This record gives sequence, structure tokens and C-alpha cells, in this order.
Amino acid sequence: MLSRVAENLYWMARYIERAEDTARLLSVNSHLMLDLPRHLPLGWAPLIEMTGTLEAFNERHSSFDERSVVHFLCADSQNGSSILAALASARENLRTTRDVVPREIWEEVNQLYLSVAEHAENGVSPRRRDAFLKSVIRGCQTLTGLIEGTLSYGPARTFIKLGRHLERADMTTRIVDVRSASLLPQNPEELLPFENLQWMSVLKSLTAYQMYRQQVRLRVRGPDVLRFLLQDPNLPRSIACSLEMVGHELQLLPRQDRVAATVSLVRADVVDANIQALAHSPSKLHAFVDELQIGFAAIHDTLSATYFVNSDGLPRGQVQSQNHAGESDND
Repeated sequence: MLSRVAENLYWMARYIERAEDTARLLSVNSHLMLDLPRHLPLGWAPLIEMTGTLEAFNERHSSFDERSVVHFLCADSQNGSSILAALASARENLRTTRDVVPREIWEEVNQLYLSVAEHAENGVSPRRRDAFLKSVIRGCQTLTGLIEGTLSYGPARTFIKLGRHLERADMTTRIVDVRSASLLPQNPEELLPFENLQWMSVLKSLTAYQMYRQQVRLRVRGPDVLRFLLQDPNLPRSIACSLEMVGHELQLLPRQDRVAATVSLVRADVVDANIQALAHSPSKLHAFVDELQIGFAAIHDTLSATYFVNSDGLPRGQVQSQNHAGESDND
């Protein structure tokens, strides 16, 4: 497989996952606002901080009001992390490489983008927002199902799954960071009765609430939620599980030693984390998330340097699965 094709598929998967998780964040935040009393208003600014788009937002908006944040994260084509822009990027990455995947995958990506673009043009009103966000999430999940059910096992599938699981781990840390970023006001006396609602919102944003109740079988508590989302080996969206999947996929590729070693180091930090200490110190949790973000960036940089393009823009060559005979040829 050409390195250009591998990179396009990798980024296509990352953008699809980003669109889905951004929709989850917005949906859960909207519902949590309805569950809280009015004297405890839930801000929208943390959503901008979680997506890493604070500077871009401030360039175009003067306040973090609901309308501005929702438009920015849903329909702003100039915000690369908005749902619309993410799906546009996924569509463009797949458009130039669609001959390596089943036609149904391309059609679903194209249809999802066109649907979101139509909603964006008409405006994402509060009345239509819930249905819009659900359609985005289900569309992205449909794509994941199509990929899993129709794409042959080989390099194309491997790079798609690498992108998906790395983006998933990254977005899960951002959602967990809701707690340390103080979604709710800082008054502990006001927070106490509603703290479990906040942790429930974190679980629901990852569709992990029912799995948590099945496995933990306790009321929703901060330390238990953190342990579940960080370290559970069986939850698809836990950070440990996502990194385990990245490591597994890397075993199917040649020259994966450096990348695999980086993944192992980051995963060890997650598995060995002191959950009790993190759960009782928002500042420590926030610092820990920052370290994980640096680790994810290191994984991506090593992956890119190994399989994608050189700094001068020249392709590194072809990427082949270890299951295939022969050595890689240069482009």
C-alpha cells in the first residue's frame, strides 16, 4: 500500500471518530444542563477547551454562549474540529483513496457529510439539535460497522483501525478531563448533591453507563468511573483498551518496533496510574491528562515518521502487512 493511501485512511478514521465524539460531548452537555437546577448553570466554555480550539473560537466569538459554541462545534467549516469540517476532511481523504475500500463505505461517508452540510446550512436550532446529534452518532457508528463487516483484513483495515483507536483514546481523555476542567461551579457545598450527575454524564458521553453498572455494580462514584474509563481492559472506549488495540494492530505491520514501544510506555502510564489520587485532586487529574495528550502526540509522530511522508513531502514508500511476502518498494 502506498504511504499516501495509508495516511489518508488513517486520517479518515480519525476524523470520523472525532465527529462522533464531538456530537457525544454536545449531546451530553445539553442533557446535563436540563438535569441541573438553574442556580447551577453549566458553562459551554469547557467544551471548547476540551476540543483544543480555544484560540480559534476567540478569534470569531466574543462570548461562550450556547448559540456560539454549538454553531462552532457543529457547523463552522473554518473550525477543523467541528462536526461539519471533520466529516468534510474524512470525505476528502477517502475520495482520493476510495478504490481500496468497498463502495458502500464511500457512499455512507458521502451521504453523512451531505446530510450534516444540509443541517448546517439550515442552522442547528435547539429544537432540532438532539435529532441532529443522534443522526451524526448513528451515521458514524454505521460507518464503523460497514468497515468491520466488509473491509478485508489487510493494511487498509489496519491503518483505519490505528486512526480510530488513537483518536478514541485522545477524545476519551478529553471527556474525562471534564472533571478536572470544572464543568460545574467550584463551590463544593453546591457540587456535592450533583456530583454523581456529573460523573454519569461522563459515562453517558462514552455510551459506557450501562456497562459500568453491569461491571462495577456500585453507585456512580468518581474513583470507580475513572478506573473504568482509564484502565478497564474490556470497555471499547477505555484508554487502556484503545491503546491495547493500537498495539495489536501495529503487530500486523513491518518496522513497528519504535511505534509499539511508544504505545507500550503510554499504556503503562495509564495502567499504573494511582486512581484514588487522581480522583481526589482535579489538578492532578488535569496534569495526568496533559501527560497522556503528550504521549498520544508522540505515538502519532512516530507512526507518521515510520509510515507516512518525510518532512520534505516525499513518500517513504509502500506499506505492506507482515502477512504478505516481499519487501517494501519505494514510490
